[in-house]
Amino acid sequence: MAKVFFSYSHLDEDHRNQLEAHLATLRHEKRIESWHDRRLLAGSDFSSEIDQQINDADVILLLVSANFLNSTYCYSIEMERALERHRAGEARVIPVIVKPCDWESTPLGGLLATPRDGKAITTWPNFDEAFTDVAKQIRKVVDEINASSSKTIGASVSKPVVSVPSSNVSISPPRSSNLRLKQSFTEREVDLFRHETFEFIARFFQGSLAELQARNPRIEGVFRTIDANTFESTIYSEGKKSSECTIAMGGMLGANAITYSPKKLSAHGGGFTEMLTVEHDNQTLYIKQMLNMYGGRETKLTQEGAAEALWAMLIGPLQR
Repeated sequence: MAKVFFSYSHLDEDHRNQLEAHLATLRHEKRIESWHDRRLLAGSDFSSEIDQQINDADVILLLVSANFLNSTYCYSIEMERALERHRAGEARVIPVIVKPCDWESTPLGGLLATPRDGKAITTWPNFDEAFTDVAKQIRKVVDEINASSSKTIGASVSKPVVSVPSSNVSISPPRSSNLRLKQSFTEREVDLFRHETFEFIARFFQGSLAELQARNPRIEGVFRTIDANTFESTIYSEGKKSSECTIAMGGMLGANAITYSPKKLSAHGGGFTEMLTVEHDNQTLYIKQMLNMYGGRETKLTQEGAAEALWAMLIGPLQR
């Protein structure tokens, strides 16, 4: 059974909880046992206990974000020791890129990161798909480690094992990994997430229109801010209007809605073909498509996933 150690910033604890949930199958199969600092007991010497756990780990997961890189303990102590053991062939270090950050410029830049292509989890359209990708890659490493351990045990089975009792050895008691607690979100947090999502979608459309125009000489993309809660986007092909939309936050449908209309503000008259709302489960906030009229599927969307869903509706007429 491989021992897995989580190194992370407490500001990213929700992401650690979700990753640990996605590793449940490996725990059920008795392929791994995991440890992180939330398992420390009151009165523990946390520094020596963490050192012990890192030194005993077969797999060390570094949950990388700006918070992680900004943490002196995570970056200069846990990561440094983890890389020492990795270079010595004593453990496998797996960077898990949680949020976009300049991790490639760190000593981690030479390691193959997860999810695939080192694309940060929060930039995936679907969180669960990102965590599943990470879990599958961890499974491959764990299977390799367990297979290697089995061979080693088989080769040394005839050797006598001498147990030397020591009063100086501190053994942590077994503990469940199912320690996640229900998270709650205030109205302020929901409102902030909705505003951040709308602003992200606006930047996403502005950048996408500019790139579309740069790659296609006969295409012109026009982005126009109407007010703090509304913007319009238009795509012209050889001077002819090919697609347009209005994206608005709030309005008659309630403050929680972000709506998409395939017409300009002056023409859409309040009609829309897609609506996004901010939802949450007991762990995280996410975006939900309410109508899915363009073949989408109801899922837990990140901000980028929501922007991609709406962008597909705008660019769709030019791709048919």
